[in-house]
Amino acid sequence: MAQSVAQPTATNPVVPATLPLKAIAPWAVFFGILMLILLYFVGAEQGATSVFNGTDVHEWVHDARHLLGFPCH
Repeated sequence: MAQSVAQPTATNPVVPATLPLKAIAPWAVFFGILMLILLYFVGAEQGATSVFNGTDVHEWVHDARHLLGFPCH
């Protein structure tokens, strides 16, 4: 039995498309601000820096505080 071996063919190299920085920058700023707001609510929304009165936000993010190592008790 004869075995056939596939011969490599000459192809053009694949060049990834470039994405301009002007297209990425607004989304990066948006998600950066969103992450800072989320970090504030998880890490600091209680006590003297509280934006909302009461403990509602604290209770909603309580487990996330423990998971990320923020003290809350």
